[in-house]
Amino acid sequence: MGVAGRKGKGYAFAVFAGLNAAFAAIAAIAAKFFSFYIIRYGLVVVFNVTMWGCYVNSLKALSSLQATVTNFATNFISSGLAGSFLFNESLSSKWFAGAFLIVVGVIILSNSSIEHKERTD
Repeated sequence: MGVAGRKGKGYAFAVFAGLNAAFAAIAAIAAKFFSFYIIRYGLVVVFNVTMWGCYVNSLKALSSLQATVTNFATNFISSGLAGSFLFNESLSSKWFAGAFLIVVGVIILSNSSIEHKERTD
């Protein structure tokens, strides 16, 4: 697999990690509606374990900065949209402006070249 394919996979894993983090937060809120403790906390644990697995896989293909920022951006945007759609929270124009700037920042970081320094020891 080429570098571009590996990076694409890395970004996919980072996006899935961010989505799973948002799902974990939604599951924690929705857990209040379940009476069984296993369902309450089981969903949160499953989503968090999946999130960490995806995040670790994204680190194999991307720099830690690219993986972390992509994960954060996806989590932020999906959590905000989920709050709006599921819980009728209002999103201001400032939120959308901030989300747009985050996406632009992720695009800039993803297109930046990372220099590999040689060891001198």
